[in-house]
Amino acid sequence: MGDLHVVGRNPNQSMSSVQASTSSSPLLHADHRMLGIFTRSGLMITGLVGVSFVILFYRWFHHQITISLAYTEDWGHAFAIPLIAGYMIWQHRAKINQTSVTIFWPAFVPFLLGIQAYAYNLFNIHNHMLQGMSLILTLGSLVLWLVGPAMLRYLFLPIAYLLLMITISERIMLEVTFKLQLIASQGSWLILNLIGNPFGWFEVDIDGNTLMLITATGESFPMNVAEACSGMRMVVAFYALALAVALLGSSQWWQRIALVLLAGPVAVFMNMIRVTVLGLLMMVNPDLAAGDAHTVIGTLLLIPSLVLFLGMAWILNRLIAPDEDTASSPSPSTTKPTGKPTGKPAGKTVGKGVS
Repeated sequence: MGDLHVVGRNPNQSMSSVQASTSSSPLLHADHRMLGIFTRSGLMITGLVGVSFVILFYRWFHHQITISLAYTEDWGHAFAIPLIAGYMIWQHRAKINQTSVTIFWPAFVPFLLGIQAYAYNLFNIHNHMLQGMSLILTLGSLVLWLVGPAMLRYLFLPIAYLLLMITISERIMLEVTFKLQLIASQGSWLILNLIGNPFGWFEVDIDGNTLMLITATGESFPMNVAEACSGMRMVVAFYALALAVALLGSSQWWQRIALVLLAGPVAVFMNMIRVTVLGLLMMVNPDLAAGDAHTVIGTLLLIPSLVLFLGMAWILNRLIAPDEDTASSPSPSTTKPTGKPTGKPAGKTVGKGVS
């Protein structure tokens, strides 16, 4: 077989141009990116901006870490939120690599506004939750300013997800917690009566958030559904989990909305089950419903709660499967017969054969 030449073009020139275009291809340089996202210069700039950002908001970070360590059962999930947000970004690394970085100067205005709001909430109002919201506003504006709107398409949801690591204000917590205490008390009262009354084992009376379990022998066990049993920590953790599962494991928007809407009811229902189990254990040994045993049992009961929620997420993801046959099948226009003869007899080939 003879040599192949490009008509009207120097072979050496064509090969050099192909090599130059190939060496500049982003696909070859993607392997040299740190974490599949950052170039060396980009990593240095991100590191410098990140250190400056942490120094600026150091007091908030220090206070949030202190709260999360002191109240691990309530706010320990705050340590996992940045990791999940980082994984969301890493999932979109291919699209991020294909998006050009542009400076978007209008974002400088909300950036300054976020810093001003943080300083006002820090020195005047002394509200940790509002300080955290100001931090997120500043972070989002900073990212928009430095990388542009096109890149923010893939970074907006991870940044917004960081709101879940902010400790909720105590005033809001008290109002919501009290309502959840009453719901947990009434729900567990109903479940316990359904278990004990039909068989005459025990009966349960309720007064506010206090349950009185009375056995068949007349022995009584008062049980107070305190703030720790209100289920607020479970509700917050479930919403954080629901958003993570919705954004990472669901492709349809209706599935994501359904998961977020289910998080609250599932958390409240499972907290009723937790209070019910503690009430049953109290009649066996009152020490099991107090102290470290109470904490351990309540923590162990989180496992079936998570299994239930993840099972519901699994059902939603498979409720309506995408029709792969429709996507892979050829369009009707390419398969529809025209009804006109081709003019070529079957079984014959036109032109020269290939030897």
